[in-house]
Amino acid sequence: MLSSGEKQRAYSNLVTENTLILVNRDMAVRACGFIVFRRLASCIPPQDNTEYLLLQTSYGEHHWTPPKGHVDPGEDDLTTALRETKEEAGLGTEQLQVIDGFVQELHYEVRGRPKEVRYWLAELRDPETAVTLSDEHQDYRWARLEEACTLARYKDLQDTLRAAHRHLQVWQDKQ
Repeated sequence: MLSSGEKQRAYSNLVTENTLILVNRDMAVRACGFIVFRRLASCIPPQDNTEYLLLQTSYGEHHWTPPKGHVDPGEDDLTTALRETKEEAGLGTEQLQVIDGFVQELHYEVRGRPKEVRYWLAELRDPETAVTLSDEHQDYRWARLEEACTLARYKDLQDTLRAAHRHLQVWQDKQ
């Protein structure tokens, strides 16, 4: 059993976007989101008609990322992904169709703490639907795979985007 002093040292407070999350120094911060894509009907050839949504953060290095965010206490991962995509991009369940069979988990460190991010894949039902950014982001872009990977910069996210693209190719062949 830990003393109160040991407990105090073992836990620290992490404040993010008005949410207080208790994080054990040895436990990973968990976040979830969607790799959102749209298919453009007018593109030829059809294999090149997929664009991925990336949001540019309004903090730090202004990196590009799919919509994602921290899991709230008592919230399941998929609910987090849906909530965060609605909060950050204005896209809710009525605009998205989750694609079966794809989930990727990334592991990395942020400010010396481990972080896990789980991504699902979701199609924007109407490719003309407007994206509405939250204050957490300053810009967004719809990009084909190679441009999305260039914007993403981090190898693990690039690999995840490529895995999503391969999954979509197989999924579309079955349609």
